[in-house]
Amino acid sequence: MNNRRDRFSDSIAYILPGLVLLISVFALIRFYLLKTESMIDLKSKETAYLYIPTRSDFRMVKLRLQQSGYLRDPGAFEWLARRKKYTEKVKPGRYKLRNGMKNNELVNLLRMGKQDPVRVIFQNIRTPEDLAGKIGHFLEVDSSALIQLFNDPVFLHRYGLAPSTVFLYFIPNTYEFFWNTSGEELFERMKLESGKFWSNDRRLLADSLNLTIAEVVTLASIVEKESNKNDEKQCIAGVYYNRLRKNMPLQADPTVIFAWKDFSIKRVLQRHLEIKSPYNTYLQTGLPPGPICLPSIVTVDAVLHLQHHDYLYFCAREDLSGYHNFASTLAQHTRNAKKYQNALNLLNIK
Repeated sequence: MNNRRDRFSDSIAYILPGLVLLISVFALIRFYLLKTESMIDLKSKETAYLYIPTRSDFRMVKLRLQQSGYLRDPGAFEWLARRKKYTEKVKPGRYKLRNGMKNNELVNLLRMGKQDPVRVIFQNIRTPEDLAGKIGHFLEVDSSALIQLFNDPVFLHRYGLAPSTVFLYFIPNTYEFFWNTSGEELFERMKLESGKFWSNDRRLLADSLNLTIAEVVTLASIVEKESNKNDEKQCIAGVYYNRLRKNMPLQADPTVIFAWKDFSIKRVLQRHLEIKSPYNTYLQTGLPPGPICLPSIVTVDAVLHLQHHDYLYFCAREDLSGYHNFASTLAQHTRNAKKYQNALNLLNIK
């Protein structure tokens, strides 16, 4: 009996290591296959994007992948993610998926947080609300949260800004952001970009005009809305500069339209000029409290390189080409304005 028991024990001693080895081999093969197996099937598309919101956990990531219909084997994805401890290291962001992406590639991409940045273009922005809407369309941050920051004097004071001057940090250009960039991170980034833009050369040009950066941008915003003809912006800037030096009201129609917040106004009438607002430059001398739009780099540079002349007036040409007639005297300007008014009347533009 003892001999039989000893022989059985000897057999187990020989078989067990073999079983362990076999199981280990199968486990290694499975691990290899799960790593190298194609995980992502984008159907007819070559690429797609996975958005992982801030404070997401692994369950939410898996759910989003499943709902997208791109994940071939959710179980295999979870198995590998747990082995590589991704379930403990979920990072928010925007991730680019490729058709046929392997399990290991996907898990590594998400685990390392290798986001695909978002390109955002700042241009043709009229109000801070427009800017917030543009950013909120492309990034995770909600536009209403941005508007709160744009109107928070305590927060803006940290950057030397006020609600009326928030545009000073936003230089029109194309930028790349991570999708989950927060409102505070956005301001830090724009602070850096603004610092780069306002180089020593541009600051010296502003100083030579005895204008601050805020005044340059505010004046540029008015010029921006006066003309879309880049070749006459320096001349227009010179007109307003002459008026500022003489302490004359700027009498800029775009500031009146901004005061009304009615950008459908095509023709500023006498009734529009009666609005009580610091942006009504017919009633107030000097520049308004801040920019009335986000001026382009071309227009900012036009102000910094404004033309020095003796013009004090300008109005749109009667040919409606978009260009302007300039005048040094009120009498000359009145004649020019009459021609333009007659042209509008002929077209029944109210």
